[in-house]
Amino acid sequence: MGKGPLSGVKVIEFAGIGPGPFCAMLLSDMGADVIRIDRKGGQGGSKYDITSRGRRSVAMNLKSPDAVEACLKLIESADILQEGFRPGVMERLGLGPDVCLKRNPKLVYGRMTGWGQDGPLASAAGHDINYISLTGALHAIGRPGERPVPPLNLVGDFGGGALYLAMGMLAALHEAQRSGKGQVVDAAMTDGATSLMAMFYGFTASGMWADEHGTNMLDGGAHFYDTYETKDGKWISLGSIEPQFYAILREKAGLTDAIWDAQMDRAKWPEMKEKLIEVFKTKTRDEWCEIMEGTDICFAPVLSIKEAKDHAHNKARQTIVERDGVAQPNIAPRFFGTPSEIQGPAPAVGEHTESALEDWGFSGSDIDALKKADAI
Repeated sequence: MGKGPLSGVKVIEFAGIGPGPFCAMLLSDMGADVIRIDRKGGQGGSKYDITSRGRRSVAMNLKSPDAVEACLKLIESADILQEGFRPGVMERLGLGPDVCLKRNPKLVYGRMTGWGQDGPLASAAGHDINYISLTGALHAIGRPGERPVPPLNLVGDFGGGALYLAMGMLAALHEAQRSGKGQVVDAAMTDGATSLMAMFYGFTASGMWADEHGTNMLDGGAHFYDTYETKDGKWISLGSIEPQFYAILREKAGLTDAIWDAQMDRAKWPEMKEKLIEVFKTKTRDEWCEIMEGTDICFAPVLSIKEAKDHAHNKARQTIVERDGVAQPNIAPRFFGTPSEIQGPAPAVGEHTESALEDWGFSGSDIDALKKADAI
């Protein structure tokens, strides 16, 4: 049993890729007992598969009616089910929400897709880049006059998808514990990514945000909110929005000319940016860190993934830990009454089939029958 605020919560995860495993990782990190239903004969279990850490794998042949019935038996004692297939797939397997909620009326049935469970695009294939294209998010990221830049899979898959699914399922679990009634949670990445853009929708409606990316205060248009290359070919970041922080930037960078007085004059941002580009190329990244890091400039070095684990702040907070020789993110957020922990590495497919089924109430004869039916 895991430690953390979700200790005792039982989750069934139907194996998927990307945001699904990440969502289940978060639940596991917070102490939930997560069983992942993998495809019998499938591959997996690499220690580098960080988002699959901390749960047990049960391999099943879901084409077998006996396997489907075994899933339903597991579902009877589960608190949460999460799946990330295209709409209709779980129904065709005989594991749709109507069937599952009939077996367990308190079940929280979490569904995550790119486009959602309905709408004209619901059945179409897509990936993160496509989902965030529909929301305004991708269009808003990039340099002026250049093509939009994909922000990794952070906005659609993980931010708009996995995090909203986790939040939604836990909210529904809270409700189920009060009312005794479960429900379906429909987490669409288009919905979540649009929700993440709430502030920028407000800025646009107010007239303070231009539709051309790279020209606004928070998208790299402002000289005081951007990244700059240093003498050694590395990079630093600035976020000196507030006047008092901007004043410290001027002091530390030696920006004494009168032009720097016009901080919020958009017409002068390009000229000031060109000047700052030259300023930051006069010293190495480490030299600028000596001058600016830890001050109220709102400054940080731009670190690579390999560099991040060695930064003093990350080391002090153990933000990045090593497990099985693999540097990986530690649990987040942190709980001081019920501390969480990484429950273990990614499992091999089917590694816990028998032990997990036993722990969830299956007898030895039940397991033997499933083997005989080629269900597990």
